[in-house]
Amino acid sequence: MADLRERGFAIWRRTVSLSWPIAIQQTLNTLMRTVDVIVTGLFSPAAVAAVGLADLYAQIPLRVGLGLGTGAIALSSQDTGRGDEATRNRAITQAFLMGFLIGLPLIAVGLTVAPRLIEILGAEREVVRMGGLYLAIVFAAAPMRIVGLVGARSLQGTGDTRTPMLVNGTANVINIGSTVGLGLGVGMLPHLGIVGVGVATAVSRTFEALAMAAAIWSHRTDLAFARPRSLTITRQLAVVSVPTFAEGMSTSLANFPFNALLLTFGTEVNAAYHIGRRVYQQLAGPLYRSYSVAASVVVGQTLGEGNPEEARFSGLAITALGLLTLGVAGAILFFGAEPIARVFTSDAETLDYAIDFTRVFGVSMLSFGVFSPIAGSLRGAGDTRTPFYARLSGTLGFTLGFAYLFGIVLDYGLWGVYAGLVLTYAWWALVVAAGFHWGDWADKAAEMMAERAEASD
Repeated sequence: MADLRERGFAIWRRTVSLSWPIAIQQTLNTLMRTVDVIVTGLFSPAAVAAVGLADLYAQIPLRVGLGLGTGAIALSSQDTGRGDEATRNRAITQAFLMGFLIGLPLIAVGLTVAPRLIEILGAEREVVRMGGLYLAIVFAAAPMRIVGLVGARSLQGTGDTRTPMLVNGTANVINIGSTVGLGLGVGMLPHLGIVGVGVATAVSRTFEALAMAAAIWSHRTDLAFARPRSLTITRQLAVVSVPTFAEGMSTSLANFPFNALLLTFGTEVNAAYHIGRRVYQQLAGPLYRSYSVAASVVVGQTLGEGNPEEARFSGLAITALGLLTLGVAGAILFFGAEPIARVFTSDAETLDYAIDFTRVFGVSMLSFGVFSPIAGSLRGAGDTRTPFYARLSGTLGFTLGFAYLFGIVLDYGLWGVYAGLVLTYAWWALVVAAGFHWGDWADKAAEMMAERAEASD
């Protein structure tokens, strides 16, 4: 028992060492979005709804970047564990190139049909106008957004979580300052309103991508760019990345009808949902996201070292840490919902709904404590299908199906929506836990590494 406890604490120490830079990075990243909501909240509830609806589409480059980033971190961590730097460098270079090329068409989409994309959600005319402007600007930086995410995950796979923290943290400070300055017209800066909020995002993402590429190009990091020459690596990147992209997009696409459902209850309810979502992402997001990435790194590197049993133990130990800390975070969200929500809005009706949504997310934190580290462990092994199945089935079954049935058809109103959200996250946790316990993810990781080793000979 003493040996088991010592092994667990050793994993916790390693997780904390990897996680704290990621947590700081994610805190600043979510703070950037939080400041966007606060600044737009000073304009009107319609402005909050406009940014919230535009962000549904802005999640496309985010999901592409996270998908390719998952492929990069899986291959990078496994090849780091087995000491194959050449294959690792070719893999991350291919991920960079793929991400940039995929992002280019989104620029054209933003310039041509951005307002129409907001309009089809059933938004009011002013929301359409503001949301279209914001989305066009954000899509202009889509290739840079994707490259920045791939670069961060590539470095994290080697165990370097500090460089991404420094780069992303600087980019987010630029974004926050520019959002306040350009959005509100502080000092000598022009008062651009929601356009200024979009410009701030585009500028910061461009800086992040260029700085991440420069860090890898330099001798500061263990990574380096290398000429791609292996179709095996390309195929494995696609196999690992596509389910993660589909996983994220299943949630993002479900947000379209879900937001349309919320809009039937009024603009204030929709704005309140985005406020509640922003609250939990700001306060708890840095924890569960850092645990997910740390689990990918630890499990991936341990599998690369040829120790699948230790990889399994590591995943479980990180999950225990997640349950403990996110349980505390959930209690803070639940009992502190009212004063926290007041930071985001002074509109009385919006505030009441925002308090309810914040408490719903607080209750769901235990589910996040299981889902995030277990899903991260599976992704580190290259199993991205199980988290995809979990999110797709949970989102369709509960976020949409249950919420619509009980909220609209059976006329339970928002209580049906609240229950649907809680059940969604509980289902996610249940499915990935089953996949981790009974799945063959360790064997699949060994097969992938053997294929890359054979291709590099």
